[in-house]
Amino acid sequence: MDLSALKKAIDKEQYLWRKHALTRLAERGINQEEAIEVIKEGEVVENYPDDTPYPSCLTFKKVDGRPIHVVVALDSKENFAYIITVYEPSSEEFESDFKTRRN
Repeated sequence: MDLSALKKAIDKEQYLWRKHALTRLAERGINQEEAIEVIKEGEVVENYPDDTPYPSCLTFKKVDGRPIHVVVALDSKENFAYIITVYEPSSEEFESDFKTRRN
């Protein structure tokens, strides 16, 4: 994932919220600004280069002490991002750093 291109798309507001992401935001009490903060200021913890139609990645950041994951895809030809889903990672699926998946 070209992180600088992703952040540029977000900064220029060249992104679209997928319906799934908006549903999850509402269900999980996470607001859009927090999710954008995770993408812009967080770190990529997993890359999914073979995702279709566009490569995607899992980003992570703690916002006000709360761990948040955002999956975002990037159409690098159009420099346009798609926010796929947003959630608070579970300690059952991730180690205590919320970056490493449990086996």
